[in-house]
Amino acid sequence: MGRETSQPRKVRKRMLNAPLHIRRKFLTAPLAPTLRREYGIKRLPVRKGDTVLILRGEYAGHEGRVVRVSFKKARIYVEGVTRRKVDGTEIFIPIHASKVMITKLDLSDEKRKEIIRRKGGKVK
Repeated sequence: MGRETSQPRKVRKRMLNAPLHIRRKFLTAPLAPTLRREYGIKRLPVRKGDTVLILRGEYAGHEGRVVRVSFKKARIYVEGVTRRKVDGTEIFIPIHASKVMITKLDLSDEKRKEIIRRKGGKVK
């Protein structure tokens, strides 16, 4: 105890120096109200394959599948959210997980179902 700080400089430092297994938790997003009722939990870490709705920024209102999750940059990449580079190649635009809402879960992995059960949710 006694290690908590509210000093922005220290909070930022801890976030940027956090190991990847802890950075995964920074990529947590709220579930859509329908999913919230269905599974009985409020939020989950975003995974590749989930469908998300972007709530903030230039792409607000865009819904798409998560193509990649970068723990190192603490950003997710959504299908259809791209920018054209000068040489003509398309690149994905990084989005922070707190700015999206999960609308469809990818439950192809048994571990994901186990995480939901552990959080007190219900999975078929």
